[in-house]
Amino acid sequence: MTLSVILSTYRSPEWLEKVLWGYLCQSRRDFELVIADDGSGEGTSRVVRACSGAGIPVRHVWQPDEGFRKSRILNRAIGAARGDYLVFSDGDCIPRGDFVAVHRAIAAKGRFLSGGYVKLPMEVSRAITRADIESGEAFSVRWIRSRGGRGYRRMAKLAVPGWAAAAADRITTTRSSWNGHNASGWRADLIAANGFDERMGYGGQDRELGERLENAGIRGLGIRYRALCVHLDHARGYADLDTIRHNKAIRRETRARRITRTPFGIEKAGEPARGAPSPDNP
Repeated sequence: MTLSVILSTYRSPEWLEKVLWGYLCQSRRDFELVIADDGSGEGTSRVVRACSGAGIPVRHVWQPDEGFRKSRILNRAIGAARGDYLVFSDGDCIPRGDFVAVHRAIAAKGRFLSGGYVKLPMEVSRAITRADIESGEAFSVRWIRSRGGRGYRRMAKLAVPGWAAAAADRITTTRSSWNGHNASGWRADLIAANGFDERMGYGGQDRELGERLENAGIRGLGIRYRALCVHLDHARGYADLDTIRHNKAIRRETRARRITRTPFGIEKAGEPARGAPSPDNP
């Protein structure tokens, strides 16, 4: 199995750098990174170039900044990825050292995987250094609390020891949805679903893809305690209530009509089939 990790990013080079440090110290390094860049500038390009010589193949797929178009850039990244299994996360989510290994080990035909995350406050997000990531301290409840993190419940997933994580995943009542910050699936299944629906802006666009996969018989499997990342804090100026309502309407239709393939994805109705896009740097 060949594996690609697709990371979405938008004008957050400081956070992306920390995330890439996390991928450079994974316990398994037999994967490629595809940076799905929704219109960032030279700062992000510098961070990507700095990572490119570290022994893990890195590809930078870029599009101009014309508003929130995450679904479109993710579709382009799917086309550019060389792996037959794709792990998706965001450029503000630092992966724990076993993140890629867990996704690879649990991948199964007829399944997509739904991982977990722990949100960090801004003061902790800023405090994390490369040494903290490489040592694993950034994923320690004790360390996070020492840097200003509050609330044990928020950090509970990090406190579950490895031997108990599989049991915790089995008994959790949380639904195994497709999560943009931590999910994975077979490239062939995503191509069959035609990728992400490009009509959708921020708010549930990732989950709608998972709902189409479920409609096609591809079942979600929760690995929220086994595959973890820590989510760096940031503002969400792109959130819009009208867009969220629009997205909810699309999701209702997907569920009600048992839709398995969107006509507004990688290939568009009335357009010639696209080949794999070439990475474009700003």
